[in-house]
Amino acid sequence: MEITPIPMEESLRAQLETYLTHLDGLIRRGRHVLEMLAHDPLNPAAMGATRAWQEDCGVTINQLSGGSKSHWLARSFSQAFLMRSTNGEAVVGAAPSEIVKRLIAVLEQAVTTLSAMEDGSDVSAIAALSASASAAPAPRRFEFVHNADLKPILEQAYTDSRHGLEQQDYELALRTSCGILEAIVTDALENRGQNALAGADAPPGKIGDWPFETRLAVAERIGLIRGGCARLSAAARTYRDHTSTSSENGRESKVSERDARVAGQVLHVIMRDLDPGR
Repeated sequence: MEITPIPMEESLRAQLETYLTHLDGLIRRGRHVLEMLAHDPLNPAAMGATRAWQEDCGVTINQLSGGSKSHWLARSFSQAFLMRSTNGEAVVGAAPSEIVKRLIAVLEQAVTTLSAMEDGSDVSAIAALSASASAAPAPRRFEFVHNADLKPILEQAYTDSRHGLEQQDYELALRTSCGILEAIVTDALENRGQNALAGADAPPGKIGDWPFETRLAVAERIGLIRGGCARLSAAARTYRDHTSTSSENGRESKVSERDARVAGQVLHVIMRDLDPGR
């Protein structure tokens, strides 16, 4: 007698599909990072992209493992950062490219495991997936932001920017990354206070009314951030002028993948500047 698999609840199926899409995006980003490291492993952009990707991998693995360090995914993630000594003992210090290769393999294992759940037959595994999503702690990337009301908005925007890259919606990814960048720099400037900005050729008026580039320049002059913003493209610097609708000449605005990825990399650099303990 043939046993019909138990139908999967739509919410769980959607959850599976979301995770699989996200993992696929992380794997593609990991291969892109590998290419950057192979070309120039000491390039600051390659190193920044690697750290950002590893951080996103860690968040995803933590969600899938339900925050449990003993889960096989969590263990595999941790072991990816270790290399073995001649006597077989684990020591810290694997090469960046080797770590990336190992993490890609861990992500591929996760894809294989989740794909096996899609028929709904592994009820215990599906239940574990549901529990892991609810048990995973929320990311705390923006703890350094002084305006408490901004933090959850920035977390959601950060997720949206990553999703934009994964879905190859580079305009969305760029606009969202630049919006986050503008918000955290504005927050830092406002916390410093208008009086402290007087000697930095700061324009009159409210900080929130200054042009995007002016805020970045003033923040750099007073030492809040370093020179990371110099890499921003013209599209990023004028991100507020971009819309998904047609431009004045009737053609749709285009943002390149490189523009979007560099904007995300610059965002991570500025986040480290504003929160050196990250």
